[in-house]
Amino acid sequence: MDLVELKKRREENLLRHKQKKKAYYLKKKLAQTKEKSTKPKFIDYEKELFSGSIEDFTSKMKEIAKKQKGHIQNREDIILEKMQEYKKKKQDYYYSNKEQRLQYDKEYRQKKKDELKEYRKEYYRKNREKILAKQKENRLKKRNNEC
Repeated sequence: MDLVELKKRREENLLRHKQKKKAYYLKKKLAQTKEKSTKPKFIDYEKELFSGSIEDFTSKMKEIAKKQKGHIQNREDIILEKMQEYKKKKQDYYYSNKEQRLQYDKEYRQKKKDELKEYRKEYYRKNREKILAKQKENRLKKRNNEC
């Protein structure tokens, strides 16, 4: 490959890169314009709520409160339903894997038991002289108390 070919390839790659970059930014710009077009309509609350009589205002407030209450109840129902579903899934999982869980618990307890046994052996081996000295001292005290 000579220098001329390398320069030509470099220019082609640069052009391809620029085209990709341009397409990316155009796509981004299109997405932004779509977002702008889907903005919610502007609501003039001053006009909406305070134009007219007090009865209109109270009816609007009641309507808003009713919508909010309905939304909250709907969300509450959905959340409770999800909680029930989760409990049921968890229960099913535990029932289906009961044997595996029991086996794991048994192995875990055995492992801990073995570790504790090893620890006690090691502890006794390290502190044998101290323990024996204490036991000897206690025996002497008992003998002296008996006499």
